[in-house]
Amino acid sequence: MTSIDTQHTDMIHDAQMDYFGKRVATCSSDRLIKIFNVSEDSQTLVAELKGHEGPVWQVAWAHPNFGSILCSCSFDTKVIIWKEENGNWTIWHEYSAHDRSVNAVAWAPPEYGLSLACASSDGSISVLTYTDNGGWTQRNKFKAHNIGVNSISWAPVTQGSGSNISPPRFASAGCDNLVKIWVRDQNDWKEEDVLQGHQQWVRDVAWAPNIGLPFLTLASCSQDGVVKIWTKEARGGWTSSDLAIPEQERDVVWRISWSITGNILAVSSGDNKVTLWKESLEREGEWKCISRMDETGKLVYSESDVADASS
Repeated sequence: MTSIDTQHTDMIHDAQMDYFGKRVATCSSDRLIKIFNVSEDSQTLVAELKGHEGPVWQVAWAHPNFGSILCSCSFDTKVIIWKEENGNWTIWHEYSAHDRSVNAVAWAPPEYGLSLACASSDGSISVLTYTDNGGWTQRNKFKAHNIGVNSISWAPVTQGSGSNISPPRFASAGCDNLVKIWVRDQNDWKEEDVLQGHQQWVRDVAWAPNIGLPFLTLASCSQDGVVKIWTKEARGGWTSSDLAIPEQERDVVWRISWSITGNILAVSSGDNKVTLWKESLEREGEWKCISRMDETGKLVYSESDVADASS
């Protein structure tokens, strides 16, 4: 395990590696975004981006098909899209149509072009699209949740009939305790499904990558300490199962993230621990904790420990 001394002067809210795993971007309450070149034995600060006037909550790399592009969102209500050219990072586009903090940003799968979804505490979601002729435009902005929106995640592209692909779709997580699924219908976004089950604010939502299985998988986590795995077959509705987190260990769950193959889910909670979960091979819908790391990054439990103890 390696660590990066970012030298941020306040709390770090997000860290994201680029597509190739060679650079990491961090953002902080100190209003700065930093970009590092990383390798197994070294980390080098290559850029420090200044433009926000409040805490920066999240950063996201665009697909490399579109160049070296990073976006960020902040308490200052702004979304900034940064672009690197000849080693220099500059503000490519600044978007400030939301009334309150912008809490999350997410790039669409590259098959849909260069599009960015933004989720705000004003309860709305906006979608920005880049075209070679018109530059950046706000394609849509709509009310999504009765209170604020905390997270947004695009569904993976699936193959439709013939050579068609599935329409653009994303999930949103709200302060109204709901997860909502949105699908683009011509030029508008329509509410497709509402997933109920959490008892407090839904903090994060994440679609699992598509690996050719005949169903969709979505994970959500909440202030209530519950992580839900939602699945939907082609002609069925959504069903859910909860991760078996012991009651005495439950704390607010802030973030969740899928492995690239979609079979392992990482869970980050308010007790400063990260756990990894995998679906049981014996019982469908049952998820087991296979690894646990404490706040220092030290591995305190793994599936192999249990196998050794039982042998």
